[in-house]
Amino acid sequence: MENAALLKAIIDNAIDGILTIDGHGIVESINPAACKLFLCTPEEVIGKNVSTLMPQPYKSQHDEYIHRYQRTNEPHIIGIGREVTGLKKDGTTFPFRLGVSDVPFAGRKIYAGFIHDLSREKEAEHQLKEYAAHLEELVETRTHSLRETVQALQLAKEEVSFSLVKEKELGQLKSRFVSMASHEFRTPLSAIQLSASLIEKYALPFENENIRKHVGKIKNAVGNLTTILNDFLSLEKLEAGKVQPAFTYFDVVKLSEEITEEMQMVAKQNQNIIYQHTGTSGIINLDPNLLKNCVINLIANAIKYSGENTFIEFNTEVTWQQCIITIKDNGIGIPDTDQKHLFEAFFRAHNTGNIPGTGLGLNIVARYTSLMNGQIEFSSNINQGTLFTITFPIS
Repeated sequence: MENAALLKAIIDNAIDGILTIDGHGIVESINPAACKLFLCTPEEVIGKNVSTLMPQPYKSQHDEYIHRYQRTNEPHIIGIGREVTGLKKDGTTFPFRLGVSDVPFAGRKIYAGFIHDLSREKEAEHQLKEYAAHLEELVETRTHSLRETVQALQLAKEEVSFSLVKEKELGQLKSRFVSMASHEFRTPLSAIQLSASLIEKYALPFENENIRKHVGKIKNAVGNLTTILNDFLSLEKLEAGKVQPAFTYFDVVKLSEEITEEMQMVAKQNQNIIYQHTGTSGIINLDPNLLKNCVINLIANAIKYSGENTFIEFNTEVTWQQCIITIKDNGIGIPDTDQKHLFEAFFRAHNTGNIPGTGLGLNIVARYTSLMNGQIEFSSNINQGTLFTITFPIS
């Protein structure tokens, strides 16, 4: 009796559904788990054919299944049992794995069916399939998009390659033109400059103010054109990568005195360039030609943007760590809004008015300074002047 009670307790509390049928498919018992799965009570099932718990086509095929089981006598246990569909009382269906075993009892055979609900597994499998299908669709979409992107990149690469070839050809033409124009213009400009000087010399005995005035205009115009040509030629060489600093040891004081004397000759009336050096030594290791170009450009700007009767301070300082060069004027200054653009090519401050210039000088100075591993800085106030500072490390 205890064993029977224990067996009944196990069946009643089993997680999987368990039911028994006779050889004709009539339900003899059903446990609570099975009732829960089929949404029925034992009274609604016991005594009825098990086919009432099956939807079509299982409903019409279950007798054949029983007969086949009887003929083969092969047990169907959970784990290797087939998957079938059950019919709930409310008309809905659910998947389950069915295992069948025959049980000798009281001189006859009854069949025990073990029902393992697969609803969650099927739902998870369905979601997994949907997710896999979504991933496949997404991969296909992304692959198509990537293919189009690759094709677009290939086309863009071809276009860029073509553009680079054309740009290179254009650059070569520009380089040849700038070089040719610079050299071709220099000859007539030199002739004009010489002729103007001769006219001025021959006109001295006449003391004609108008002649001096117009000769001065000719000289200034030639000087401006020469500066423009020099700027364009320097920029073209920089753009082509043809400018390489030739470092050598030289006396910066001697070079600065030469520059001061040269620039004083083109200064305005009563403009004075005051040069001063600080330091026990003046020997530095830089490119003297590039440095001279930088200083002349800055002093020329100071002359250009300052008025008559002013001073231009030009200082050099050599320490054991660095060489510092400063040029300070009392000119028109640089507007705050323009200062961030000052070293850009072709940029000119808005307060320059009719003062001639190409907007290339400071760009060239900055690039020459960088080539010699230096740095250029400035400070400026409107109508109070500008201070440029170039610093080079001592190697």
